[in-house]
Amino acid sequence: MPATSKAQQKAAGAALSAKRGETDTSELKGASKSMYESMSEDELEDFAETKRKGLPDKKGD
Repeated sequence: MPATSKAQQKAAGAALSAKRGETDTSELKGASKSMYESMSEDELEDFAETKRKGLPDKKGD
């Protein structure tokens, strides 16, 4: 499932980075922390690899 907004794609990228051990989990907050705890690495990859062109900044925009 692709991300539906730029904010969602960015949060997934941060969570994926933490899941892979590239960044510290203490740096996560908000949506990225929630995604880290509830999603698998494969799910996060699907969201994070979404192309940003044409996506709204936020989900409701």
